[in-house]
Amino acid sequence: MKDPNNTRDVGPRVGTPLWLYLASTTVAGCVLLVVSLVWLGGDRLQAFATEPLVWVLLCMVIIGELRPIAAQRPAGGSAPTSLPFSFALVIYYGLPIAGLVQAVGSLLAGLARGHAPHRIVFNIAQYTLSFGVADAVIQLVYPRLPMSSWVPEGTQLMVVVLAAVAYFVTNLLLVECAVAMHERTPLYRVLVKDLGYRLFVAGVLLSLAPLVVVTMAHSVWLVPLFFFPLAALYSSASLSVKREYQANHDELTGLANRKLLILRTQEALSEAQERRQRVGLLLLDLDRFKEVNDTLGHPTGDRLLQTVAHRLTRSVRPGDLVARLGGDEFAVLLPQVRDAASAREVAARLRVALAEPMRLDGMDFDLEASIGIALYPNHAPDFELLMQRADVAMYVAKEQRTGVELYAPHKDRNSAARLSLFGELRRALIENELEMFYQPIVSLADDRVVALEALVRWRHGNRGILPPEEFVPMVEQSYLMRSFTHEVVEMTCAQTARWWSEGITLPVAINLSAPELRDPTLPENIEAGLRRHRLEPRALRLEISERALVADAEAVVPTIMALAELGVTVTLDDFGTGYFTLARLNGLPVTEVKVDGSFVRHMADGSDGRVIVAAAVDLMGSLGLRAIAEGVETAEQAAAMRGLGCYAAQGRYFAPPLDAGAVTGWLLEHGGLEIVPPGGRAGAAWRGAVRPPTTPRQP
Repeated sequence: MKDPNNTRDVGPRVGTPLWLYLASTTVAGCVLLVVSLVWLGGDRLQAFATEPLVWVLLCMVIIGELRPIAAQRPAGGSAPTSLPFSFALVIYYGLPIAGLVQAVGSLLAGLARGHAPHRIVFNIAQYTLSFGVADAVIQLVYPRLPMSSWVPEGTQLMVVVLAAVAYFVTNLLLVECAVAMHERTPLYRVLVKDLGYRLFVAGVLLSLAPLVVVTMAHSVWLVPLFFFPLAALYSSASLSVKREYQANHDELTGLANRKLLILRTQEALSEAQERRQRVGLLLLDLDRFKEVNDTLGHPTGDRLLQTVAHRLTRSVRPGDLVARLGGDEFAVLLPQVRDAASAREVAARLRVALAEPMRLDGMDFDLEASIGIALYPNHAPDFELLMQRADVAMYVAKEQRTGVELYAPHKDRNSAARLSLFGELRRALIENELEMFYQPIVSLADDRVVALEALVRWRHGNRGILPPEEFVPMVEQSYLMRSFTHEVVEMTCAQTARWWSEGITLPVAINLSAPELRDPTLPENIEAGLRRHRLEPRALRLEISERALVADAEAVVPTIMALAELGVTVTLDDFGTGYFTLARLNGLPVTEVKVDGSFVRHMADGSDGRVIVAAAVDLMGSLGLRAIAEGVETAEQAAAMRGLGCYAAQGRYFAPPLDAGAVTGWLLEHGGLEIVPPGGRAGAAWRGAVRPPTTPRQP
């Protein structure tokens, strides 16, 4: 039979519809078997027990149960080669003996194969009910006494055919109802899958039963000869199924491969289109798996992948498909998914399953995964586009360290809209549509502004002001990067020079990404900007994301050293979002570290967040580094960071990013600033403290 719990060999939860169905079917089958044996009587049962024929057939049934013919699909169940012998007993003796022999055979074979008790009992019950229906068909036409045997001849074979059909239909319905409930799939869709193949296999096996009956009536010792043609049938079918399995499954993990994933996804999309439902595709990539292969070798990596595959298959829902696409990349097909939230729940469950430490060769491995989600029809109409967009979401999750991401068109660097935006960006660089906004950085000790951070915006003609995440990633992967960096440096240096000439002698920070730091001309570009606008190096600060140091330290460190030689201050930005440790700053010319806003927001979540931030700030102080808190949005967060000894902070609690004119006005209003005329003493304008605005402006 097909196992209705094929993804996990454990019983369903008590009280569920599946549990009620299995329980009622099991009770009905067992009651029918007991009643038939009682009706047969103890004396008659004892008489049958002394017949060698019954014992020979019992042995053949046990062997047949141990060697079933597998279905074409991995979850498609199997047809036991015991069927010719057990059905022959139905024809020859009726239900009581056939049911008893089949029950004993199923019990012994199930125990030998390690099946769960609920599965063994359900097998016995569904065979009993199916044989009971077949026996009822025969009894309606040719009733006989319990002790009598019957060998059909001539036109009587039509009765056997009807009984065989009744058995097949009953058994099919009993099993597929359980599978449909388990997979939460309409019954008719489960019934039609591989129906032709199942009809063929069952027809071949059932057609042998009359021949077994004739042999039984002639000589009991001829019955074992059927072992050889059935063994040949089993071997041939197994070889065919094995070849198909190898063609559709990954050799290392046993998971579905890309070929089978495509086939199942196309089937799921067709069904979803008819039923107006959603299909989900999850693409999963293991983080830092390459380090395992490089450090411990591929054999250990392969064993780790096998463990990952096992955990994934045990964490998905019934009916979902897990596939390995190659390397450390996996896919999960959700043939039915209610909405994006449900898909995220599955993704979260997969990440939790992988997060548990894996122990191999006496070592514990902590793995994390980045998962991208794409839905049909929300994000794509076919498999190729669905896979592409799940891949986009997965890389966004990996880059932003979020773990799980749903496909979003504005984050797709390859979408038609973004390609159009790229063309507009080239024009924007020429027509000076880029604009710098500035956010104050405030000392937590005396509430004075100590610096400004320059943040680029694009004043788009139709879409308004676009934040950097809308276009900067696209720039970083294009030939426009160098021109873009030059434009940002030029605008920032020009505005900084104007402020310094007016007496606003605040250093201004520029953010640099990994692609920009890999540009060997960057130090020359920065130096030329300072020289062109007659700025001292201390007027400029360069903020380097922690991710840049983690992802490509060897390539960016020489550039950082060259920048430091210019005399500009270097700040480590977004600390805590990657796997960079403060100890690795040894030898780098970093003087400030910005604590990522996610840590600041979690300060109020509990003591753990506060302890982590406090430890980081203390370690920065011991290393001679200044700590700056990002993303401060409330007075409580500002007070908490001040209490931990944090040097400065920035965030909407103080001021949002503002354009150059608004920053000057904000400083005049909240910082007690007076503009110093040219030639005045630099820095003499500062007095008073910063008072956070009650209604922050939105850029």
